[in-house]
Amino acid sequence: MWPRHQEVKRHCDISKISPVSALHDRTLPVCILLSHAFCLGRFCAQVLSSRLSVSYLFCPMASSFPNVSELVARARRLYRQVFGEEAPQVAVCAPGRVNLIGEHTDYNQGFVLPMALPLVTVVVGSQTSGQDVSVVTAAEDAGGPLRADFSLPSDGSPLSPGLPSWANYVKGVIQHYRAPPVPGFRAAIASSVPLGGGLSSSASLEVAFYTFLQQLKPDDGDKVSKALACQQAEHTHAGVPCGIMDQFVSVLGREGHALLIDCRSLEATFVPLADPGLVILITNSNVKHSLTGSEYPTRRRQCEEAASILGKASLRDTTMKDLEEARDRLDAVTYQRARHVIEEIERTVQAVETLKRGAYAEFGKLMVESHNSLRDLYEVSCKELDELVSAAMEVEGVFGSRMTGGGFGGCTVTLMQAHAVDRTILHIKERYSGTPTFYVTTPSEGARALSLP
Repeated sequence: MWPRHQEVKRHCDISKISPVSALHDRTLPVCILLSHAFCLGRFCAQVLSSRLSVSYLFCPMASSFPNVSELVARARRLYRQVFGEEAPQVAVCAPGRVNLIGEHTDYNQGFVLPMALPLVTVVVGSQTSGQDVSVVTAAEDAGGPLRADFSLPSDGSPLSPGLPSWANYVKGVIQHYRAPPVPGFRAAIASSVPLGGGLSSSASLEVAFYTFLQQLKPDDGDKVSKALACQQAEHTHAGVPCGIMDQFVSVLGREGHALLIDCRSLEATFVPLADPGLVILITNSNVKHSLTGSEYPTRRRQCEEAASILGKASLRDTTMKDLEEARDRLDAVTYQRARHVIEEIERTVQAVETLKRGAYAEFGKLMVESHNSLRDLYEVSCKELDELVSAAMEVEGVFGSRMTGGGFGGCTVTLMQAHAVDRTILHIKERYSGTPTFYVTTPSEGARALSLP
């Protein structure tokens, strides 16, 4: 439990700290300010109004992660170490994402409600005079060599996927970049997005590299087309038939907002999510998955098969009434997959309305329903994710929790009152059989170019 407010004052005489000083003191937990707002009064309001505009709330029990400046510094050091050149000319970043609700609906032309995270991929680099590309990553767990060297084809022939596998995302972005030909370059990557954690490290890398190429040779700047190009990169060079959600929110994310995406029309609506009494806890099970296995493509094929049997272009066009009337024409597994998608699309629409009304308990109930459906109907959860959700829901102050991402490991996302963070983390640690990692977050900005000193 957090110290009582008398103990807080004894350890840190808040009355002597100006709001300006507090904003720059990362050792003064926002969690404590929130928990003791009743005694901090006007000072707390002044601090929170500014501190809560940032994307990461300091909480001693949550895992810290490097901010953008620290990642840039790490990437620059790696660049100089590997290439032995002067400082890189360009720096960019693109965020990972967490999906609040609307899982496995994007490739069914449904609705999703993700938000961009303060966990980002940074790329620094410089253009070169030739047609050669050299890329190095700081991610020691990326698999295979940490450096990739290849030549850009002069005859317009496609870049072929190969090893190391992480470099295929870079090759795919080059292949689908909308202002060819791409010049040669050298680049270094540093990221705080956990690999295989369901927070879209792949889309973060793709969008970061597309943003990097925009600095070397600008395209027309259309953001939707940028997201689509990055999606195609993952299809053709990583072998993952993903939907558009991950790339879309990495490009378009906005601080203080979730993003409702219509995956058919590609219309996006910003949904405010900046209540100072709320935080979003991401819990990484540290069970890793690979979507290039059989499960993800299998789920997509099952959905397409169900839509075809129902005579629909996609499951977006189907109702539960349609599904029940056609049940005798579907095998049991295909029925389950379709039912999840149809109901999840409806849950997502309902969830947006609850957020707009500030009905967080209702939103949380929809999150739990989503998890149960992913576990029982879509069968993409696992015992570790189920443990994390169950443990979180036992804590007072938690509105809802669910698995997020492709499944078979990765993360859960939990919506809660800010004052409940500490006890929630403690309870999950006691209940979970593995070793979780925690991130306390709020919605963040999308991809952007960065200034270099």
